[in-house]
Amino acid sequence: MGTKLFAGNLPFDLNEDQLRDLFAADGRTVDQIQIITDRVTGRPRGFAFVTMGSQSDTDAAAAALNGKEISGRAIVVNEAQEKTPRPSGFGGFGGGGPGGSPWRGGGKGDRFPKAKGSRRNIRAKKRSSY
Repeated sequence: MGTKLFAGNLPFDLNEDQLRDLFAADGRTVDQIQIITDRVTGRPRGFAFVTMGSQSDTDAAAAALNGKEISGRAIVVNEAQEKTPRPSGFGGFGGGGPGGSPWRGGGKGDRFPKAKGSRRNIRAKKRSSY
């Protein structure tokens, strides 16, 4: 078990000092606080990671604060999970030019040929094929 805690469902107006006071209550030591913010707007996303000074402080903070109501929101506090590794590269589907398999990112190719002509013309051709 680590000393890093996840704190979720936090009020958006909660700042780092208020969060530190909350976790440091009852003599617990807080080493680091990281409030996660939105990349574009810079506003808090409603969760944070708190690194405590010892394992006993971590256990005590999780037990005391999980489910506690702050500004009308019941916060969630539990041990932080390690970040799962993601595959590198540019992703799976999409990209590629025409041709190839549609399941391997190659585009549509000739499998679904694009209809030529105006909508009116295409509809007329469909009606005449019945």
